[in-house]
Amino acid sequence: MAQITVEVVYATQAKQTLLSVKVEEGCTAREAVERSGILAEYPEIDLARNKLGIFAKAVKAETVLRDKDRVEIYRPLIADPKEVRRQRVADGKVMKKGGGDA
Repeated sequence: MAQITVEVVYATQAKQTLLSVKVEEGCTAREAVERSGILAEYPEIDLARNKLGIFAKAVKAETVLRDKDRVEIYRPLIADPKEVRRQRVADGKVMKKGGGDA
């Protein structure tokens, strides 16, 4: 079976890792993550809990990859963005647009 090259990416606040992996055509996102060896480097990754994506678009672990796809492993959110906005409104704080001063 033909081989394709994909990237597997994971980032923490302190470090980001990008691994290039050769896999067989028909390989799924989950299989690419498992074969990349990234799970040994980051034991906190739980494929039952962490979401996967390809080029910033969420996908199921069973999604079949294409050549040059980038599989991204997402960390769980610490805070729900909608709840943070609701709390700001309740506290009477003004939302800033962008990173500048309001």
